[in-house]
Formats: sequence, C-alpha cells, structure tokens
Amino acid sequence: MSRPPPTSVLLPTVRWTDACDDVAAQLRPEDELLVVCDGDDDPVAARADGLPDGVRLVRAGDPERCSGKANAVAAGMDAASHDRIVWTDDDFRHPPDWLSTLHADYERHGPVSEVPFFVGRDPLSVLVEPLYALGGTLGTHAGDKAWAGAVLFERDDLDADAFLSELRLTVSDDGLLSEHLDATSLRRTRRVPVGGSVRESLERHVRFSKIVYRHEPRDMAVLLAVGAALTLAGALFPGPVAVLATLLTAFVYAYFGVRRWTVLLAYPAMMLQVPLFAYGLARRTFVWGGRRYRWPSKFDVRVVE
Repeated sequence: MSRPPPTSVLLPTVRWTDACDDVAAQLRPEDELLVVCDGDDDPVAARADGLPDGVRLVRAGDPERCSGKANAVAAGMDAASHDRIVWTDDDFRHPPDWLSTLHADYERHGPVSEVPFFVGRDPLSVLVEPLYALGGTLGTHAGDKAWAGAVLFERDDLDADAFLSELRLTVSDDGLLSEHLDATSLRRTRRVPVGGSVRESLERHVRFSKIVYRHEPRDMAVLLAVGAALTLAGALFPGPVAVLATLLTAFVYAYFGVRRWTVLLAYPAMMLQVPLFAYGLARRTFVWGGRRYRWPSKFDVRVVE
C-alpha cells in the first residue's frame, strides 16, 4: 500500500479522554488531530498549552441553528489542514492500528465507516441493546451508512460546501453525511458505552427516533408497521415469537462478533420497540450533551436551553 496522504482527524469532545491519547499516539508527523470543543469553559481547553505533538484545540463556539455536535464537526472541517478527513468520537477505545487500518480500507473501498455496537449502562439501555444491535449496528452496515465514530473520506468524495452549509442547520452529523457520501460500511464494530441513567437513555432514544424520521421517513414508516405487526404477533404467540426474536438477534450478534448475554432480552426489547418510537416522535424536545433542542423540521433546529 502506498503511503496515505496527510490526514486530519476530528474528535469533538469537552474533556480529554483515553480516546484522545489513543488517536494522538497513531499520528504520523504530517497528520493532525483536531480536538474540537465549545469554548474555554470546557475542561479540555485547560490542556491547550500542553497538547501532544500534532494535536490542536479548536473552539467551535455555541451552536445557534444546529446541534452542538454538528457545530463542532463543521468547525473542525473548516479548521482541518488536509483533504483526507477522519471523524471519530471520544467514548470508545481506538486500538493501535485503528487509523492505519482505515487508510488501508480506503485504498480498497473508497470512503469507509466502521459500525457501533452500543453497550448499555443502565436498566433501560441494557434492555434495549438488541434494538441497538438491529438498528444501530445491522441497520448502519446493511445500508452502507456512515457512522461519525469512525469514518474516513476525502473532501472530493462529496460536495463539501453544500454539506457544511446543511450541517450548520441540522442535528445529526452522520445522518446528513450518509446522504452526501457514498461510503462502504465495514463489518467491524466498536463497542460504545451508552446511557448511565434511564433519563439519559430515554433522551437518546428520542434523538435516534427523530433522526430516523427526519432523514429516512419511509424507513420510519416501515419500522413502525413491522414493529406493530411483531408486537401483535408477540402478544398473541409469545412463545414462538420469543424464540424467533432471540434466534434472529443471536445471529446478528454472531455476525458482528459480539458475545453479550443481552441477546436473551430480544423478546421484551421487541415488545418495547413501538412504544419507544411513539414516545420519541411525540416528544417536542430532547436533551443532548447538556443542551435541549427543538427540531421541527430537518433544517430547522432551535436550541431552547
């Protein structure tokens, strides 16, 4: 493989985490890691004068018409020095060959993305892990959708100006990127801890529900229709449906190399799917990263707190 071009890695975060150390250690002299925060009040800003070689701090400012995450990614894209771009997140471990492997994948496939496997940390997020596996992991992979936690592309792979213009008006960075970028979703998972409290997990589910609805309204209609049918079948024939749901979820776990006891929660998770989606769609606002948002349409985002 030829030597990859200089690369800019964007990592939005408000505090320095193990992920920052992981990625910084993988930089070549010509690469850069842009740690993007809101401003000087964020804990990570205190490290501005003591960052490792190749690492820069970017202050995005507070969002006005988009989410804090979208605002941070847009600021990072503007500040990036190079045309090869990697997006990643601060909430999972990056093995020592993570960046070099993405480069090798790009040489074979063009723009590439890994997929998340969300691991619950509170009763609700643990209970719905099978839903995360089916929607967040299998759905991302099967649809060749980009995941902002691990995606590599070059500016010429999309209309960057149009993308950034829309990014500053919406909530979901990877939801929008998937519309602009023709990426290959790899069958390689990263375990991402989620939740911590039932309230936090409910807010996360509201956000996910609204992202699907705003970016893939037909998919949401199909999900609700299939979910309603499965819920009815599960109520009428609980035994057979429980077995089938568990077997299907076990296959998905195995396909992505995941061994988790939560596969046994497939049936109750399935029975909760429609009520959770309905709750998410009915909510007028949601909280993400300490801010409350109202999202009345795809490119109309209001920060209400």
